[in-house]
Amino acid sequence: MRHSCVPLHTGARGLTRSARRLRRHRFPLEKRSLKRGALRECGRRCVYCARALSWFTLTLDHILPRAHGGQNDFGNVVAACASCNSIKGDLLPHEFFFRCPWAGLNFLRYARCAHRVHKRSARRAVSLAYAVAA
Repeated sequence: MRHSCVPLHTGARGLTRSARRLRRHRFPLEKRSLKRGALRECGRRCVYCARALSWFTLTLDHILPRAHGGQNDFGNVVAACASCNSIKGDLLPHEFFFRCPWAGLNFLRYARCAHRVHKRSARRAVSLAYAVAA
C-alpha cells in the first residue's frame, strides 16, 4: 500500500540534506498568501504607526506572539513595519498597547483582519493607558 506523502528521512545527525531542502520549501505559498492578505486588509499601512508599506518593507507581526502560543493564521497576523515589529517583540497585545497607546489607536483603525478578541483587548488597554495618564 503506497502513501501519498513523502517521509522525511533522518540520518545519524538529524534530517538529511534532501529532507532539510524539502522542509525549507514546503510553505512559501502559504506565507506569501498571508503576506498578501495582511497587506490588503491593513490598507497598505503599518497597523501600529500608520506608515505606508510596500511589499518589500512589510513584515508580518503576530498579534498574539508565537512565543505565547499564537497561531500562524489570518486572524492573528497583521502588517507592520520593521521598527514597530521590533518594538513590540514578543509582548502580549494588552502589554504593548498599554505601553504605547498611540499604537493601539492605530491598530483599532487599520487592523481590519484582526480577530475581535484582539481588538477588544486593544480597546481596553488603550482606555486604561489614557485613564492612568490623566
